Amino acid sequence: MGKLEELKAKLNNLGREYAKIKTLRQEERKAFGEQINRQKAALLAQIKALEDAAEDAAVEPIDLTAPFGENTTPFTPASGTKHPLTTELDRVAEIYRQMGFNVIEARQLDDEFHMFDSLNFPKEHPARDGYDTFRTEEGFIPPAHTSTMQYRALTRFRDDLEKYGQIAVVVPGRVFRNEDVDATHEHTFYQCEGVFVSKDATLGQMLATWKNFFETYYGQKLNIKTQPGFFPFTEPSLEFQIEKPASLGGKGDGWLEMGGCGMIHPNVLKTAGIDPEVYKGFAWGGGIDRLVMLKYGINDVRYFESGKLDFLKEF
Repeated sequence: MGKLEELKAKLNNLGREYAKIKTLRQEERKAFGEQINRQKAALLAQIKALEDAAEDAAVEPIDLTAPFGENTTPFTPASGTKHPLTTELDRVAEIYRQMGFNVIEARQLDDEFHMFDSLNFPKEHPARDGYDTFRTEEGFIPPAHTSTMQYRALTRFRDDLEKYGQIAVVVPGRVFRNEDVDATHEHTFYQCEGVFVSKDATLGQMLATWKNFFETYYGQKLNIKTQPGFFPFTEPSLEFQIEKPASLGGKGDGWLEMGGCGMIHPNVLKTAGIDPEVYKGFAWGGGIDRLVMLKYGINDVRYFESGKLDFLKEF
């Protein structure tokens, strides 16, 4: 085994250590997570140095004397097309627009307040430690979920409560997670967040909204169910599932979790300047990549970010 393969094997084994965090006492988790992060950073630095050295050795210099001018054959690229995720993101946004929702785009770089504080994450929450969340050297955060936009959606459209009696916003966007990449997990993918606030918002309205979205997107009736979940920014919190029909590769007896949802926590409304004694809200969020995989029978999420032309040409 070469040096590079040995380092990558150590990194892969280190990734399994994160699972131990759940087994530790609360007061032990931070120190353990920081220790693992330091080991991971050191391994990543060594791997990058070896890969950069190998890449530099393999690069051929550009031939600046190569002919270019009137007598050379011009480069004529083939007609381009939209990436499949771009096409499906447009479709998702259009469905919600037809349901009366405003659509705004998520950010790809955010901060501690929008990622955690505005969403009612406690100061000691393990997600703040960095084992699950990327951070830049300047302290910025590539968002791990589109929920970072909830505060902005609530404050930007807060006047709609007086004008129209409701806030109705969806936010598609790119998110980033410190994941072990495989056929069903990626470090970079897309989500769509939904936020609705009114004086009489209910869980029933939320479930009907999301059920209607999935049935419109897939063009068929779907059975749904929920099970209890936990998110700091909703209470109660639910995990939303659809029954996998034969048209999506199912056998009529399986369920697929499509995202999390729930009633917006009063603290989140209060932070955004909305009185939780007067208004109620619900929110939901789910992955776009998985939607598309089910729709087209794609069995590996890594294809979306791979640049594989054979895959992209199918669309």
